[in-house]
Formats: sequence, structure tokens, C-alpha cells
Amino acid sequence: MEALSSSSALLAALLASLLLHSARADDPYRFYTWNITFGDIYPLGVKQEGILINGQFPGPQIDAVTNDNIIVNVFNNLPVPFLLSWQGIQQRRSSWQDGVYGTNCPIPPGGNFTYNMQFKDQIGSFYYFPSLLFHKAAGGYGGIRVLSRPRIPVPFDPPAGDFTILAGDWFKLNHTDLKGILDSGNDLPSPDGLLINGQGWNGNRFTVDQGKTYRFRVSNVGIATSVNIRIQGHSMLLVEVEGSHTMQSTYTSIDVHLGQSYSFLVTADQPPADYSIIVSTRFTTPVITTTAILHYSNANGAATVPPPPAPTTEIDFSLNQARSIRWNLTASGPRPNPQGSYHYGLVNTTRTIRLANSRATINGKLRYAVNSISFIPADTPLKVADFYNISGVFTLGSMPDNPTGAGAYLQTSVMAANMREYVEIIFENAENFVQSWHIDGYAFWVVGMDGGPWTPASRQGYNLRDAVARYTLQVYPQSWTAIYMPLDNVGMWNVRSESWARQYLGQQFYLRVYSPANSWRDENPIPKNALLCGRASGRRTRPL
Repeated sequence: MEALSSSSALLAALLASLLLHSARADDPYRFYTWNITFGDIYPLGVKQEGILINGQFPGPQIDAVTNDNIIVNVFNNLPVPFLLSWQGIQQRRSSWQDGVYGTNCPIPPGGNFTYNMQFKDQIGSFYYFPSLLFHKAAGGYGGIRVLSRPRIPVPFDPPAGDFTILAGDWFKLNHTDLKGILDSGNDLPSPDGLLINGQGWNGNRFTVDQGKTYRFRVSNVGIATSVNIRIQGHSMLLVEVEGSHTMQSTYTSIDVHLGQSYSFLVTADQPPADYSIIVSTRFTTPVITTTAILHYSNANGAATVPPPPAPTTEIDFSLNQARSIRWNLTASGPRPNPQGSYHYGLVNTTRTIRLANSRATINGKLRYAVNSISFIPADTPLKVADFYNISGVFTLGSMPDNPTGAGAYLQTSVMAANMREYVEIIFENAENFVQSWHIDGYAFWVVGMDGGPWTPASRQGYNLRDAVARYTLQVYPQSWTAIYMPLDNVGMWNVRSESWARQYLGQQFYLRVYSPANSWRDENPIPKNALLCGRASGRRTRPL
């Protein structure tokens, strides 16, 4: 009987594998080969060492359709290890492809690794970036555009064009110098400028035809500051936020916090001219600004209308704008059914988690912490150690569910969670700095945000009907933000600050979502080409 049971289990696993393969085989494959190199770049007029992908900065854009299989073969020609991560791509059932050090061994110098991803049940605007060391400050990023399948309705007419804007702060210091400042225990200086698609002032031109409507996808790929975008003489109709169709509201300017992505429609309904696309920092002194050009194809000079004013440094404008962004309940998402068919607010939460960020000094050096724990990387990626049951790499449950109020300390912190829990997470920010948080592997509903301390009574103000689902959230100074999130994606997932200095100095941890079924239905097996390092060196990736 035991032999028969074992054979049945093996047959079931093989059938599941075949079904998985056939399901993915029905969806198109897109293949990319990327060579990663250092190269000289001059984004602010100063020679710097940048990270190039196939000689480009920014890197090539990935254009895909829902459920496409994306194969990216990365050759690391740098003299240091390298990884790419995919902001907002949920990597369903496969944190093996996430590309952060907690899940993946780095690609060694001269080595290569092939990412094998499926953009399962996703649409919208995303980007990729280098996640190791302080490489994010050297470029190596690029846009990801995921379109709806042809027969899935989209709640607006096809635009005449689809433009990507990768905006963010930039430093004249090389990434190695910035890393050295942090390693010595000090904070970074203020950024020296802003870039739009790797260029400084008026380095980009977006050409439009008068009378037509265009889609702009804007991602904040910076490492230090929120930004605001506005277009001279034009309004912006918001249509999508990080994979969710939104209620179509008109804005004169939009705040985009670190790691976030928005897309809006712009109609070229003004007299033919060149208009300024203006990006400026938020909540900084001084305010840094850069511009690109919105060029009418029949233009004969610069626009005469005054440029739109920058928002004030007050928080209220940004907070009220964030609250005004709502989910389009009747629009289809990646599937034909309306987004609002999932009534997230009617599901009882099973667990409440409170996360408080803090600044600390540990061993005489600047650090940042979550619930008093400042994260330090282990000698082996956590997902790899977990798969091989390697002890001593991390302690499950070392990240508590609530702030402790204790002094900050160093630890490789991992929060334990179970598949199909439905969690409420409150991010609490007692500092005077706007926080931006990202959770790999997931989208979540931002159900509330407000000033002051969070209390259970704060739940009375939650939006339990049409809060937008997204993958990055902001927390204003002396404020809180609450989310609802169903734990439906098994794996080891990075929860991190998008302020890259804070992330680098410990404001992050990992969320281990576990299923006792240990089934390929819940999680893909370790890839055959997985790189192994640390205490997992020399092991086999597949025993069968």
C-alpha cells in the first residue's frame, strides 16, 4: 500500500508538471540576451561609471502581454557580482526569479543566469533595476510595459502612442563612492540633479500630433526623493497605477514616490508648440527640477503659456491626492471579469502586523531598522537556505508582528507567514521623512492613510470598497498607512524601503509565505539553472 501511495503521488506530481508546462506553452515566449558592462556616462555633464545593458543607459524596454513568458539571459561582464530585480512583477509561485539577494545567488563576474518568468495575470507599468551592492545608483534600469490580451476590454480608447518616462534623482558621485559613504556610517548628501530616461535638462523629446491622445507611463527609479510631474498647458488623465486601472480623474500634477509607477493620458489639444514636461523633487530644500519637451509635430516655436507652478512642500496636497486615487471597479484587469469582483473589504483579516521604521546608531554607525531590527544579509540567500534546510542562516519568526520599542540591533530578520492568511499591515512612520515601501511578490489594497499614531479606531476610516491595488506605498511623516493583503503567493519575499540608503543600511526584511502541502501547485521547484553559493555550494538543484 505504501508503494502504491508513493507511485500515485509521483504520478500526480508528473501530471501537475505536464499541466503546468502545457499551460505555459500556450502563452507566447519573448527572448532577450543582455550583456551587462560598465561604461562612461555623462547624465549631469560629469563623467561617471554607469551600468549599461547592451551598451544602453537606460536599458532596453520589455514589451509584453499578460501571461507572456519572458526569458532574459543575463551575461555579467562586470568585475563584481550582479543581480536584476523586477519591480512589481509578482513572480507567481516562483520567488526563485525575484532577483534579490535573499532569493538568488548573485551572477558572478564572467558568469550568466537566465531568468525564466511569466507575467501571470498582470497588466500595467513596471520596471527592472540592479539590486546588489549600490548598483541602483549607477543605472542598469529599464521599463516594463505589460499590455492587456487582445480580447480583454481596456477602459479607454487605444492611444496614438505609448511613452515611458523613467524619472529619478541622480548623484554626480560614482555608485562606489556613495556605497563607501554608507559603509563608513554616514548618510548620503542631497542628490545633484534629476534625470528623465537617463538624460538631464531637455535631453528628451516626445513628439505628438495635434488632436491625438497619448499614454505616458512614469516610474520613479531614483534612490532618495519623491518627485512631482506636470506638463505645461496640459492636464493628465490618470488611468492606471501599478497594474490597476483607476477611476479616470484629471490632475494638473502627480506625485510619484520612490519605486512607484503611474500612467496617464495626455491629449495634444493646445496650439502647436514645444511644451515643457517638468519633474521636480518633493519635500526637499532646495527643490531640484529637470525638464523634457512635449513636441507637437507641427510646432513652430516654444509655448507662450506659463509653466505650471510646483506644488508646495506641504504634505496635505500629496496626502489628499493619494486618497483621491480609486480603483475602477467595473474595468477589466488582466482577466475579463471586473477588478471589483473581488470584494477585498468583505473578507475578514486573520492577522494584524504593525511595522515601524526608525533611524539608529549601532556600533557607532548609522543604521535603519524595522521594529528595532536592522537587517544584515546572510552568507547564503535565504530562499536557498530554506530549500536545502541549511540551519544557522536565519531564524524564522525573528521579525516580530509589532514594534518592540527596544533599542535597534542587527539581525537577518525573517517573518513567518502561512499561505492563505489575509493580513492587515500598518506601516508607522514616526520620522520626519516620507517613507516608500515595496513588497515583492504581491499587490495589496491601500485601505487607509492619515497623520498621527495608528489605533484600532483608525479602521473606521478605512476604504473597504474601492482602494487601489498596487505594489508600492508611501507613508507620510508622523503618519501611518494601512494595507490589506491576501497571502496567496508562496515564497521568500523582500519587504523593503525604496529609499535605497535606508534599504542598504537595514530597513528591510523577508516575508516567508509557507504552504505545508509542499506542492508544485503552490510553488515551482528550484530551477535547474539556479546558481548556488555560500553554504549551498556544491549541491544539486534537482534531485530527480
